[in-house]
Amino acid sequence: MTDSDLDIVYTRLCKTLTQLGEPNTSLFLARFAMLAIDKIDDPAAVLSLIGDASEGMPEQAPE
Repeated sequence: MTDSDLDIVYTRLCKTLTQLGEPNTSLFLARFAMLAIDKIDDPAAVLSLIGDASEGMPEQAPE
């Protein structure tokens, strides 16, 4: 994927999230993730992506 392709895809993702609104963001991202996981069809690659995506993000404190 070229930088231009990445920009186009990211822009579409952002516009879609804006159109759906904040209350629907989590559901959309969960559905998108499941579709992407199915399309990638490589458990090791998906597990690596999950690790990469969570890197540096704060963990939620236990309740």
